[in-house]
Amino acid sequence: MKYIEIIFRLAGSLGLFLYGMKVMGDGIQQAAGDRMQRVLSFMTGNRFAGVATGLGITAIIQSSSATTVMVISFVNAGLLTLTQAIGVIMGANIGTTVTAWIVSLVGFSLNISSLALPAVGIGFILMVGHRKTRDFGELLLGLGLLFLGLAFLTDSMPVLNDEAFNFISDFSDLGFISILLGTAVGLVMTLLVHSSSATTAIIITMTYKGVISYDIAAAMILGANIGTTIDAALASIGTRTAAKQAALVHILFNVIGTIWALIFFRPLIGLVDILTPGEMVGVGVTTHLAMFHTVFNTINTLLFLPFVGPFAALVAFLIKGDGKVPGPYKLKYLSGSIQNTPEFNILRAEKEIRDMAGIASSMFAQFKATLEDMKTEKVLSLVEDLKKKENLADEMQEELTGFLIECSSHQLNQRSEHHISQLLRVIAEIEDMIDDCYGLSIILERSVKKEQLFKHKEMEALSPYAGLVEEFLSFVQAHLGSLFSETERAYAEELEHRIHLSQKKLRKLGRKRIEAGESVKTELLFIDMVRRIEKLGNYCYHISKALGEDKLLVKT
Repeated sequence: MKYIEIIFRLAGSLGLFLYGMKVMGDGIQQAAGDRMQRVLSFMTGNRFAGVATGLGITAIIQSSSATTVMVISFVNAGLLTLTQAIGVIMGANIGTTVTAWIVSLVGFSLNISSLALPAVGIGFILMVGHRKTRDFGELLLGLGLLFLGLAFLTDSMPVLNDEAFNFISDFSDLGFISILLGTAVGLVMTLLVHSSSATTAIIITMTYKGVISYDIAAAMILGANIGTTIDAALASIGTRTAAKQAALVHILFNVIGTIWALIFFRPLIGLVDILTPGEMVGVGVTTHLAMFHTVFNTINTLLFLPFVGPFAALVAFLIKGDGKVPGPYKLKYLSGSIQNTPEFNILRAEKEIRDMAGIASSMFAQFKATLEDMKTEKVLSLVEDLKKKENLADEMQEELTGFLIECSSHQLNQRSEHHISQLLRVIAEIEDMIDDCYGLSIILERSVKKEQLFKHKEMEALSPYAGLVEEFLSFVQAHLGSLFSETERAYAEELEHRIHLSQKKLRKLGRKRIEAGESVKTELLFIDMVRRIEKLGNYCYHISKALGEDKLLVKT
């Protein structure tokens, strides 16, 4: 019964620690909100910017797994290239060492029980108070729960002289085999809890209590670095080739790093001892372990950084495209096992929405090109091609809507919640736009099949009108995912006004031709086409207004 009690106490303490880490990360994400979304442009810079980005994001959300899963989803969506992703993954491995420093510097140097309960109390009061303090309150509450879990973990951990742990002494006296066994144990522990940060916290606590030696603890930390790659592997299942390659980058980076660290284990330990003077007992050993974690990941990054290009080429060689025909459009919400990243999933959705808008632009461009050369075979080919794109857009609308609703089911700040509602409006507008683009091809098909051909004068008048709409479509697509400035909003209003005036003139031209005795059916078909083209301009204007409202919200 004694051992069962120890196991349950350790499990409960670990659960509280993990939950505190999750709540704290969620609070920071919500407080950062839209600011975190701006890192994408920085992410796509050089390899050093990628490392800095990965480090910063992981330090904020306290989970390298969540960062890596997010990177894989970005690669899968085409937001990041494989080369750019490598830098971010490297930085994430450094960023994950922040938890070890929090545990070592605060968890054992201060009376964390006296810090934890006030943090939980104040955090809860702020959470139920004003909306502006809610995110900070969640951050403080999570920090308090994390410290409380760590305190329980420390109190629940048996000491080495406990008879239940006599086998550890034998396990620690096998030389280099002990180091290899320690690495394997760290790997398995991380596979079970799905968090290298949590595993590191357990290892540091066990070392502080004297359950394991410093060398075994360092080896377990190396194993945890391999175990944390499980989430990347799981996230890559069912994704595109580039996303699978990004997952392999994470696995190879951590495995190769652990191999060289095991080969040079003693020199690495010696370097850590030089950088962290002090006795290897009590709080001193926890600081050494935090430094070991940081030094290992930093050196590993510095070793790989000059060879990002060849590393990417190697991974591309190992995982090649399968050449399969793409199936139905699917968009799966991805998250780390411990931390969700809804803010970054919104970025991913924005990219897909831009692609959807690109379909609308390409459909209208095809229509406009066919309009200038209305041969029967070209019109029929246009209808067939646009029907396929219209079906794809239907799939995208369904998947994107469900994806954004999934994002909104997680905790978000007010700005992000509003942004999601605006994106849902934009998706609906683009879908209507695509339907009308397909409808325009049906009008052309009817025109050629029934020989209701438009006059040359009408086509000359229609061309600049269609050109305005094409310009508006390109303008909106280029600005999706960003906030409209005052100048851009004014330009959108000007385009909408010019399209409306042109539409009135063209409809008047159609009516005059009817009065002059031209074919009523042909002119009504022309007027219907003019009306549908104007609707495309209206959709563009509605989207620009929605993006403008997002800007107003951010300013308040």
